[in-house]
Amino acid sequence: MFQKDDNAIVLDFLPKGRAVGKPEPLAQVIGEKFFRLLEIVIKPGVVLKHGDKIYIGDGEWKEVERVKRRISANDLTSFAKNELPFTIEKIVRDNEQRYVDFFNKSQPISTRVHQMELLPGVGKKHMFDILDERKKGPFKSFEDLRNRIKFLPEPVSIIVKRILQEIENDNERFRLFAVGPPTRDRY
Repeated sequence: MFQKDDNAIVLDFLPKGRAVGKPEPLAQVIGEKFFRLLEIVIKPGVVLKHGDKIYIGDGEWKEVERVKRRISANDLTSFAKNELPFTIEKIVRDNEQRYVDFFNKSQPISTRVHQMELLPGVGKKHMFDILDERKKGPFKSFEDLRNRIKFLPEPVSIIVKRILQEIENDNERFRLFAVGPPTRDRY
């Protein structure tokens, strides 16, 4: 089933569009839930700045005229590329329970690999520590996770690194958080 974001965060706003092509106001955005990168045409007279949240769901669009195309990380402007990690971190922090639940509910992918092992800095030792601790009770927050798992890298940081890895690597075999590379789907 096609997974679609309702909201997106502006990474960059180009009031006159790109140097090549039709001069129309464009924004490069990232979906708030599935981390899909899009280039959208903005309605005339609307001015956006990076970090703005805009609605791109099935209802009426206030700022958006149309979705121009789905893009890859390589298509981002330099400014958008620089903003990407900070924007992802804000999304993760604003949706803390969703990502804490990943640690509470993650499962084995195969007999040899667990979803948690795909997080940068989480190996077998941390994975077993997390599995043992969650048997005692679910983690309630990132702070609870840090307090209960000794020497675990900063949870927000490892999730952000994993999301970036999934966005930037079209050939990523396993995807925990971000949708795959652009295809011919709607967007």
